[in-house]
Amino acid sequence: QVQLVESGGGLVQAGGSLRLSCAATASLFNPFVIGWYRQPPGKQRELVADVTSGGVTNYGDSVKGRFTFSRDSATNTVHLQMNNLKPEDTGVYLCHLLLPTRGRDYWGQGTQVTVSP
Repeated sequence: QVQLVESGGGLVQAGGSLRLSCAATASLFNPFVIGWYRQPPGKQRELVADVTSGGVTNYGDSVKGRFTFSRDSATNTVHLQMNNLKPEDTGVYLCHLLLPTRGRDYWGQGTQVTVSP
């Protein structure tokens, strides 16, 4: 059983920065996809960024050029550096891990990001 422990988040003014981290409590065996989703108030959950075990990184269109996703394989931790934040980035950010060959996926508890105008 893998748990995803998230940290970071909080309240920031527009134009500011935040950094989210997500640590997996077990080693990640290939293949996998790990990343961040977010759920804005009253809206559907959407992909922010993820990376495959093969090293391919994907970003949601609304965050390209502002957010940077990175992975530290030694500590099974992923980070999301969020710069030039906008009020529309407000939402609950959730870490997600997919193990496709095992048919399993895991979600973190979520961390709130609030960007004020």
